[in-house]
Amino acid sequence: MYIYNLVGDDVEILISNSSGVPIYEQITRQIKGLIARGELREGEALPSMRLLAKELRISVITTKRAYEELEREGYIETVMGKGSFVTPRNLELAREDTLRRVEEKLGEALEIARQGGVAFEELVEILTILHGDE
Repeated sequence: MYIYNLVGDDVEILISNSSGVPIYEQITRQIKGLIARGELREGEALPSMRLLAKELRISVITTKRAYEELEREGYIETVMGKGSFVTPRNLELAREDTLRRVEEKLGEALEIARQGGVAFEELVEILTILHGDE
């Protein structure tokens, strides 16, 4: 597992080679989360692709793919010769994107639970524990 402090000591990107999730996707998910939580703000510069690759000990191609996906989805913009920056986001659209992803994952979890005979009440209990609202 490699950690890179993106902005100061409090904002980190963590990658794991054993998670089963492609590294570029780990990076994009984490940066999207940082933006959604306001830990990365509009106009803030991201590290260069080369620096991030070096610090995470991964290929520049991997960081390039992550940045391209973030740009395609409107989270960042790249200015030639200056770097990549967090774009102004419509908070409502960002929230909708988050809700869509949560619904997708919960749908997958629900299907697994149905196949395994897990009761709805047990699912609610699990979700409550995971969310920290015990």
